[in-house]
Amino acid sequence: MAAQVLVAYATRAGSTKGVAEAVAETLRGKRLDVELALLRDVRSLEGRRLVVIGAPLYMFKWHKDARGFLARFRQALAGLPCAVFALGPFEDTEKDWKSVRENFDKELAKFPWFSPAVREVFGGAFDPAKLGFPYNLVPGLKKMPVKDIRDWDAIRAWAQGLAGMAAGVRKG
Repeated sequence: MAAQVLVAYATRAGSTKGVAEAVAETLRGKRLDVELALLRDVRSLEGRRLVVIGAPLYMFKWHKDARGFLARFRQALAGLPCAVFALGPFEDTEKDWKSVRENFDKELAKFPWFSPAVREVFGGAFDPAKLGFPYNLVPGLKKMPVKDIRDWDAIRAWAQGLAGMAAGVRKG
């Protein structure tokens, strides 16, 4: 039987996976039955009572696996409480936060039928050593310093707030 709470994520270099793991761990700490999975590996939402979707923004776009997940599960998601998060800036400036939030809103607007109960943007992480193609071909990116502005306290607090959405979804 599927876990009643699904925390599904997409990642390129592991930063979003870390956030998804923290969200899942926090929800489990609230005695919820949680499955953690890659968005591309999810085959069904049957039996789910809450779906948490997380993915990074790259070059102003939400990860393609997140967009594909929403398209693939359109009917099922329409009847489920959902929470979404994106990892965005790795520079902690008001300008970068504003830009990422605007781009996240634009990406979600492509799915007008999708109304997550909760949405959030968290700071991201950047390590030029983990760049994949085609980003590893951009000289300016390869020279940038390692950054990590993920706020673990804020991430866990956000996840704690999700526990209320999953009321009645307790382990036996």
